[in-house]
Amino acid sequence: MKPTQDLLRAENISLTFSNGNGGLHVLDSISLEVSPDEFVCIVGPSGCGKTSLLRILAGLLEPSSGQVVFSGERLARPQRRIGFVFQQANLMPWRTALNNICLPLELAGLAREEKQDRASSLIELMGLQGFEEMYPRDLSGGMAQRVAIGRALVHEPDVLLLDEPFGSLDALTRERMGEELLRIWKAHRGTLLMVTHSIPEAVLLADRVIVLSERPARVVLNLEIPIPRPRSIDLTYTEEFGVLAAQIRGAIRVVVE
Repeated sequence: MKPTQDLLRAENISLTFSNGNGGLHVLDSISLEVSPDEFVCIVGPSGCGKTSLLRILAGLLEPSSGQVVFSGERLARPQRRIGFVFQQANLMPWRTALNNICLPLELAGLAREEKQDRASSLIELMGLQGFEEMYPRDLSGGMAQRVAIGRALVHEPDVLLLDEPFGSLDALTRERMGEELLRIWKAHRGTLLMVTHSIPEAVLLADRVIVLSERPARVVLNLEIPIPRPRSIDLTYTEEFGVLAAQIRGAIRVVVE
């Protein structure tokens, strides 16, 4: 059962970008909440503003109206307790996998021993043993994203926001990374909010799926996923999985048409 106390909450978030034609209305009065230890996925038509919403929830972008509440307080700027994983890994090319993961700890001024202990734990959690001294150019796309997720987790955030982290991967690697993310989430046991274009991925991973309309985006479906955990890719072939995916697909089709 989902916890009742909200950790992260959006209240009537709207966003309009200024341009020469009177402004581009991207988000329209979006309200949502994420509870502690919950895994939520956001899906919606391409270009509807999912990434903009995620950036607002991270404190990276200011909404035109409405507010974000984090741990009971209005979120006005980025916080260390909120981690963010971008669509591309964006690793420092001159730093090894281990040193990329260490970067947030260096910026925080942690002692060398503590940095190494935390980073080494993340290397193990991410399944990157043997790749610690490799540079980004020598890593596969999946490995690079593991390093990026490890970098976001190393300072132990309360919430991890992921913006289509597997979008650039091939289908088989994407499936494996989805299962890896479930394993990492189970071990880390934090709160995750992920944007994805893949409906099967959302149903497989999430406790709840939020569907946005086309731009200006609004919430058109907030669907609990009652499939028990642990989950594996084999669930995608079951009738229950198909019914849930069809509900999400139907909501998107209606708002697009």
